[in-house]
Amino acid sequence: MNMKSKATLKELAIALGVSTSTVSKALSDSPEISEQTKRKIKEFAQLKNYKPNSIAKNLKNQRAYTIGVILPNILNPFFAKVFSGIEQYANEKGYNLITCTSNESLQKEKQMLEMLDNGAIDGFILALAQETQKENNINHLKDVLRGGTPIVLFDRISNELKCDKVIVDDYDSALNATNYLLETGAKKIALCSTIHNLSVGKLREKGYEDALMNKGFVLDTHLMLLTENESDFDASLENVLQEKPDAIFALDEHASVAAMKAVLKRGWQVPNDVALIGFADGLWSRRLTPSLSTVSQHAPEIGQKAAALLIKRIEEEFDPETQRIYVTEVIKTELRKRDSVKKL
Repeated sequence: MNMKSKATLKELAIALGVSTSTVSKALSDSPEISEQTKRKIKEFAQLKNYKPNSIAKNLKNQRAYTIGVILPNILNPFFAKVFSGIEQYANEKGYNLITCTSNESLQKEKQMLEMLDNGAIDGFILALAQETQKENNINHLKDVLRGGTPIVLFDRISNELKCDKVIVDDYDSALNATNYLLETGAKKIALCSTIHNLSVGKLREKGYEDALMNKGFVLDTHLMLLTENESDFDASLENVLQEKPDAIFALDEHASVAAMKAVLKRGWQVPNDVALIGFADGLWSRRLTPSLSTVSQHAPEIGQKAAALLIKRIEEEFDPETQRIYVTEVIKTELRKRDSVKKL
């Protein structure tokens, strides 16, 4: 518990191992709570310098109609488009958004959750920061859920968290994209990634590997450039190109663009010498020359679905002491075949 400042209702609930509604009822002398429990909670609240949050108090029997959205990186067009879907759906339902970015930092993600989870927010929508996934540290999210605030995770998720989730079919999309390259005659498909440490990156890698092995190919590690950041990727890309791949499958925005630029710089013809498929934003992919074939993730739909799931949770009548059933929605991707691949 944060001792520097006043304790929140949520912190009291977590420390005492009870729900926020039990703490709230005890502090307002509800007859539903036993005298012994009331006394224990009131003494603990006094000890921890608890002062009721005036906004939360006003909203005791109603909602704040505000959702907290935490994005890992606002410069990534995928997250920007997901946000547009969240905003559209939430506004239609009369909810406001408070939005911030974790900048891929575990510490910043924790700070944002603590700052916003004070009774003035009804729930959170977020994709986990790169550092959070790398270290698999999700205690701060478990604390929020234990306190009774609903969370919906999208794209970068943790299976350990009991909450609703919205994902794309990362494994299937990579399997299908690799199969398409094989069907159009490719035999040396390079795999390029700067997101090796992310859950989505690992699923895409597995799809690529299984597609090749299902067709009897032996995996060639010289054709696989799996890094965790852009600088390492840029430093090693030439090594992969020296293997003279006849196709490249790039798993993220940066890898897609860097691979395309490097191939064209060598004077190779796309798609005749090297075919390319990337996970990238469709708008500028169409503007590249040649236009880049991409796995379209339907980002606004992911945002709309995440907002719908969260608002449903916020508005449902629910006893916090009973077991909830959570859902994982899978949004289907689509392979957009443009000029960077041969046509079947």
